[in-house]
Amino acid sequence: MNWKIKAFDELTVQELYEVLHLRSEIFIVEQNCAYQDLDNTDQQALHLMGRNDEGVLVAYTRLFGPGIKYTETSIGRVITSSLVRGTGAGRELMEKSIAAVEEAYGKGPIKIGAQQYLQRFYTSLGFEQTSDTYMEDGIPHIEMVKP
Repeated sequence: MNWKIKAFDELTVQELYEVLHLRSEIFIVEQNCAYQDLDNTDQQALHLMGRNDEGVLVAYTRLFGPGIKYTETSIGRVITSSLVRGTGAGRELMEKSIAAVEEAYGKGPIKIGAQQYLQRFYTSLGFEQTSDTYMEDGIPHIEMVKP
């Protein structure tokens, strides 16, 4: 996997299109969830993009400094394409995301809003559940923090 991280203003038009296409493919079409993905915070995020050997965008997260999404730093819009699921790409994506957040914003708590069915996966990465289950866009979620 080839990794690249960019601020919003550094994204090319092609990269932005690929990111929005992947997010739409997974969060809206695959999960059958009509919601407003463009939430006016992409401009404040770092965008971590993973491409396969053919150059196809197959993994993505957006990373935030403290005070943007939560008081803590945060990772969101965690996506792996169906092309790489089951290969360890999701774990690699999260490990790269955690390292990038710490490099950009310093070590400290990282907060995520996780789909509840992924709780064990995020727990294996050091995150701890910090909220009760809540519904977001018709999908059960929990808040989790990596201390």
